[in-house]
Amino acid sequence: MSEINSILNKVNIVLVGTTHPGNIGAAARAIKNMGITNLNLVSPKEFPHEIAYYRAKAAKDVLDSAIVFSNLEEAIEGSSIVVGTSARNRKVPWPLKTPRESSHEVISLIKSSESKICIVFGREDRGLTNEELSLCSHHVSIPADPEYSSLNVSQAVQLMTYELRMTLLEHLEMNLTQEWDIPLAESQEITNLIDHFDQIMKEVEFYDQENPRQLLTRVKRFFRRSGIDHMESNIFRGLFSAIQKKLK
Repeated sequence: MSEINSILNKVNIVLVGTTHPGNIGAAARAIKNMGITNLNLVSPKEFPHEIAYYRAKAAKDVLDSAIVFSNLEEAIEGSSIVVGTSARNRKVPWPLKTPRESSHEVISLIKSSESKICIVFGREDRGLTNEELSLCSHHVSIPADPEYSSLNVSQAVQLMTYELRMTLLEHLEMNLTQEWDIPLAESQEITNLIDHFDQIMKEVEFYDQENPRQLLTRVKRFFRRSGIDHMESNIFRGLFSAIQKKLK
């Protein structure tokens, strides 16, 4: 396996709630064009389906190996970087990157470690929910013409994976990556860290549990975008446990 394929093998494309099987097939073809073969499907309306295989053309093997999950948390398990694509405004804004900006950050991280990445695409008609986006460490928006910004999901997949491949080729040519000493924390570790921090806040009565407003969303945003590694996560968890021990 070439170095390019070895690195791209860490990338998982995740389609959430896809309603038309043709879009799944077209997405499979798009990612195989860019050297990516890992496809995760979250609650697709129709899969497997003959239309998906027809649209996949020579990427039928990607569909054969695709894994179906019942929710996004299961689909991203074991990933340290979760990129959510979104064109929606939120009450609490998250930092938005272009596909190119995100690709440079992502490639720098996965090239020098064993970290896995998921790139998540939402439903054709309404994208990802706020709760699903809160599971993502990076948010990406494709800067299409605002007069007609609607993209087919397979087009969005093609754009994102193209930028990822081109950035990887650039990094390999210029040797831009700096080695990191500790693996990044996986998505579930971040979730556990957030939950532990929330326990502390409740124990010290930091906020009104009946009316938390946007506090928890901001906490999630902070930890998801921090790029925290495994050891740093453990340090925080140890600190939180020590605080709880003192409180008791």
